[in-house]
Amino acid sequence: KNWNNVTPVEITSWSKVSIMEASHTDVNTAYAAVNRIRLDDQHPHIYRTKDGGITWKEIVNGLPNDPINSVKEDPIQKGLLFAGSERAVYISFDDGDHWQSLRLNMPATSIRDLVIKDDDLVIGTHGRSFWILDNITPLRQVSKELVQKGSILYKPQNAYRIRFSMYPDTPLPQEEPAGKNPPEGAMIDYYLKDKATLVELEIYDSQQRLVRKFTSNDKSYQVGDVNIPLYWIREQQILSTEQGSHRFQWDMHYQPLDVPPSYSISATYQNTAPEFTSPWVMPGVYKVKLIIDKQLQEQTFTIKMDPRVTANSQQVEMQYSSSSACYLTRKEAIAQLNKIQNIQTQLINIKQLIDRKNSSTKPILLSKFLLVETKLTNLSASYSKSRDNFAILFSIIQETEMPPTKQSVNAVTDTLALFANVKKEWEELKTELTKVNELLVKEGLPPLAF
Repeated sequence: KNWNNVTPVEITSWSKVSIMEASHTDVNTAYAAVNRIRLDDQHPHIYRTKDGGITWKEIVNGLPNDPINSVKEDPIQKGLLFAGSERAVYISFDDGDHWQSLRLNMPATSIRDLVIKDDDLVIGTHGRSFWILDNITPLRQVSKELVQKGSILYKPQNAYRIRFSMYPDTPLPQEEPAGKNPPEGAMIDYYLKDKATLVELEIYDSQQRLVRKFTSNDKSYQVGDVNIPLYWIREQQILSTEQGSHRFQWDMHYQPLDVPPSYSISATYQNTAPEFTSPWVMPGVYKVKLIIDKQLQEQTFTIKMDPRVTANSQQVEMQYSSSSACYLTRKEAIAQLNKIQNIQTQLINIKQLIDRKNSSTKPILLSKFLLVETKLTNLSASYSKSRDNFAILFSIIQETEMPPTKQSVNAVTDTLALFANVKKEWEELKTELTKVNELLVKEGLPPLAF
C-alpha cells in the first residue's frame, strides 16, 4: 500500500485484526481478535458474528485492560473459547459472553497464538517458549447444570499405557534446563464444593473387579535408606479433601506390594517414582467410583496401548498373565515370610515361659520346638528364594512392551512348580504346629497362632 496516499484519519483509525477464527460447529459463527496496541489502546477487543459476518458484537465482559492477540474455539465443545492477551490466557464457557482468567502458573507474558491439539491447549508466547495445559477435558464438561450438582467427578479422558522414561543413564543435573513430560497415567479430575471428611477412589475393570483403591486417609510410603539423592524422589500423591478442583494420577498398575521402594538410576529431579512391583492393567474400559463422604459418583474411561507398540492383543495378554502370576505369587511369599517371622517370635516368647515352669513335658516341648524352628528356618529360606526369583522374572517381563520370551515363560512355570512344593512343606509343618499346640494347651501355655 502506498502510505503517501493515506490520509491522517485513516492512519489513526488503523487496527490490527490479529486472528479470525471460524467456528467448528456453526458455519455462520466466527470470532475476531483485534489488537489496537499501536494506537495506545490497551483495551481488549474480541468480536463475534452469528450471521456470517453481517453484524459483529464485541464480547469482552470479564476481561481486564489487556490487549488480545488470539481467540480460539474448542473444536469439540461448542461455546468454549480461549483467548490469549499480552499478559495471560482467558477462558469463556458461554461463547464469549463472560470471561475469566486461565493463567494458572504462567508468567505474565505476551501470548501470540493458541492451538488446541486433541485434549491439550498449546500456548505460543513471545519470549517465554511454549506452554501446554494438559488435558482440558474437564473444561469441556463444565455447564450450569453440572455446577449446580455441587461436587463433581469429571469423566476422565482416555489414557494411554506409555513408558515415559526409557533413559538408561544417570539423571541430568538439576540445574540443566529440561522440559517436563505430561503427567503419566490416567488423570482423574474432581471438584469438591466444600471441604470433605473422607474421599475414596475405586477403580474397577470391565468384569467389575476392584483394581485399585485410594482414600484421603492413605499414608505416604516410607522411603527408607536409599542410595540416591532424596531430591530425585517424587512426592507421593494423596487424595485431597480440600474445597476446590483436584487432579489425581493413577499409574494404571495394580496395588503395589508392601515392600521398601526402590528407584531406577534413570531419574528425574523431584519426579522419580518408585519402580513398579505390580503389573500394568490391560487395555480396556474401566469404571472409576468417587465416594465423597459416602456420596457416590461414577464415570467410565478407556485405557489404550501406546500406538507405537507393535505387540498384538494376544501378546499383551501373555505378558499380563505371566507378570501377574509373578506378582501374585511374590505377594503370597511375602505374606508367608511375615507369618513365619511371627511364629518364630511366638516360639521365643513361649520358650521363656516354659523355662520358668518345672514340668515333666518340658524336654518334649523343647525338642518339638527345636524341630519346628529348624523347619521354619528352612521354609523361610525357600520362601525368600521364591520371592526373589519372582521379583527378577517380573522385572524381565514387565521392562518392555514386548511379548515375554519362551525362556521367561518357561522360567515362570518352573518357579511356580517349585513354589507349589514349598507350599506343601508349609502344609506339612502346620500339622506339626497343631501337635505342638496340643501340648502347650495341656501345660496351660498359650498356643501358637498360625
